[in-house]
Amino acid sequence: MLYKFKSQACADVIMLPMNGDQMLTIIGKSPAPQGIITVAQIPAAIAALEAAIVVHEAAQSRRDAHLPLEEEIEGDSVMLRQRAAPFIDLLRCSAEAGKDVVWGV
Repeated sequence: MLYKFKSQACADVIMLPMNGDQMLTIIGKSPAPQGIITVAQIPAAIAALEAAIVVHEAAQSRRDAHLPLEEEIEGDSVMLRQRAAPFIDLLRCSAEAGKDVVWGV
C-alpha cells in the first residue's frame, strides 16, 4: 500500500510503504492504513524529523570515516534528509494554512 499524505493546503506527497512507515515512526505515529496529523501535532512532527535527520547524518559520517573507499554499503543511497524533505514541506505548508495532514482517506 502506498502512502498518500494529503492536506487541503498543499500538494499530496506519495511514499512507498517502507518510507511512509519510517516517517510515521519518526513522528511517533503508528504505521496504519489511515491516520491524521493534526495542526497541533505538526510542530513536534517537524522537530522529530529534523532531529532524526541530524542523527542519521552523524551516523553516516562516522560510518563513512571508517569505511575503505572500495567498500560499499548495502541499501539505497537516498539520505533521510532527501526522503523526508517533501513530507516536511507538506507539514510546514499545512501548519501555515492551519490544515491537518491525513492519509488513507
